[in-house]
Amino acid sequence: MRIPVGRWRPRTAHVAASPWWRGAAAVVAGALPALAFPAPSLWWWAYLALVPWMLLIRTAPTWRRAALDGWLGGLGFMLAVHHWLMPSLHVFILLLAALLGLLWAPWGPLVRLMLSGVPSRARAAAALAVVPSGWLMVELVRSWEGLGGPWGLLGASQWQVPPALRVASLGGVWLVSLLVVAVNTAVTLLVSVRALRPTAVAGLLVCAVAMGAAAWWVPAPQPAGQVRIAVVQPGVLNGLGGAERRFARAEELTRELAGRQDVDLVVWGESSVGADLTARPAYTARLAALSRQVGAEVLVNVDARRSDRPGIYKSSVLVGPEGTTGDRYDKMRLVPFGEYVPFRSVLGWATSVGRAAAEDRRRGEQPVVMTVGERGLRLGPLVCFETAFPDMSRHLVREGAQVLVAQSATSTFQDSWAPGQHASLAALRAAETGRPMVHATLTGVSAVYGPEGERVGAPLGTDRSAAAVYDVPLAAGTTPYVRLGDWAVYAAVLVLASLGAVGAARSVRRRTAPGTPAPRARTARGSPVRPGR
Repeated sequence: MRIPVGRWRPRTAHVAASPWWRGAAAVVAGALPALAFPAPSLWWWAYLALVPWMLLIRTAPTWRRAALDGWLGGLGFMLAVHHWLMPSLHVFILLLAALLGLLWAPWGPLVRLMLSGVPSRARAAAALAVVPSGWLMVELVRSWEGLGGPWGLLGASQWQVPPALRVASLGGVWLVSLLVVAVNTAVTLLVSVRALRPTAVAGLLVCAVAMGAAAWWVPAPQPAGQVRIAVVQPGVLNGLGGAERRFARAEELTRELAGRQDVDLVVWGESSVGADLTARPAYTARLAALSRQVGAEVLVNVDARRSDRPGIYKSSVLVGPEGTTGDRYDKMRLVPFGEYVPFRSVLGWATSVGRAAAEDRRRGEQPVVMTVGERGLRLGPLVCFETAFPDMSRHLVREGAQVLVAQSATSTFQDSWAPGQHASLAALRAAETGRPMVHATLTGVSAVYGPEGERVGAPLGTDRSAAAVYDVPLAAGTTPYVRLGDWAVYAAVLVLASLGAVGAARSVRRRTAPGTPAPRARTARGSPVRPGR
């Protein structure tokens, strides 16, 4: 059979040329990095996960197509890392993912600029800094609380890798993200342009040496004794009278700690008390009795309307043998659509679609460092969502916190990846600050991490209703990240500004170069001037 010349194309070429197939491929490629986070927790996959996405973008025929590939990939990424929100937001999650995915639209043309065709060695080397810097800008913008906060930062996937945790102590999760994306960029060059394989291998070696140097050079936290902290996890108790039954179960578990030697603090999870302790003194009396029995103060979390000011607050409250100690922290950063509805007058309909807050919670005014017990332990409390923000834990440590404590509740997402992902963030915050972190929840996963981000003891999973005591190591000194802050972010901004300056300078040189043909003159009617006129 004779095949007509010029009419037949390989099927793969047809698929690549189809904008619909290409769009679907971008969504799938963008979703792949989610496998690096818990529950799959394939940490090594993070160093390869962006390669299919970048290979697709570098072949985009136009800048507009590259931007579309970036947007669709961002949509896929947002859906994948937040898929557990589906029961709460339903179809609304598609709109949110589409809006947040737009943040990757500029990243697409940036990848195309640096990686398309056969880049020169200089352009390829620059790509190893420029592409990660562009990615970090996306992470920085979407870390704003109003856009959902910094959930699923690529660097956070390395929470169980000791060298990466040491890098986090140097430059925070931001520096880890830069290194991960740089490796992806080098691998993309390695597999796409044969002539640039030496440059790509050199880039991989630089990344490996940088991580190893950080692990070797950054000083480890200095041991400074230990404290014994008990975590009380009552388990899933919803339905009629759930708040009271949850309180009673936590009370029962706390009593079991009586007689245990040298417990310095007992921590309950988020929303563990459903009534204001001033308005309900009976609750305060019960908690004070527990404190006397155990011989330690109890940190509870009150989710209720306050009696001394209008509105509902989520508050960490310390209770001792004589009642509340006066130490109280009101949650400052709230979950959009979970604890408040942005622009409620416009988006209030979201409450009828999913599980958005029927009434907005009120915000606290400032972080609080509490003093616990006779030995004066300095405690930095955070509530749930706030553990995703590196600046909050850093601020608490700068204010003198010796131990970071997060009180959380993820029972709404009990059978999803969310509890494990949330607990893993505590490892990053501990490593960044050089301070141990206790992550206490109502229904799991509860976990404790030491000053280097290492796991302390066994976590309490989502199937447990128990109290556990942890010997938590303390540390002295400060990490470079605590001292220097988000310098990695500023370095990324400088890289992108330098790229813009180089591009502007080249444009000026092209316009002013001798011999550059001048544009043809036009008449008033827009037609070229005829020769001889």
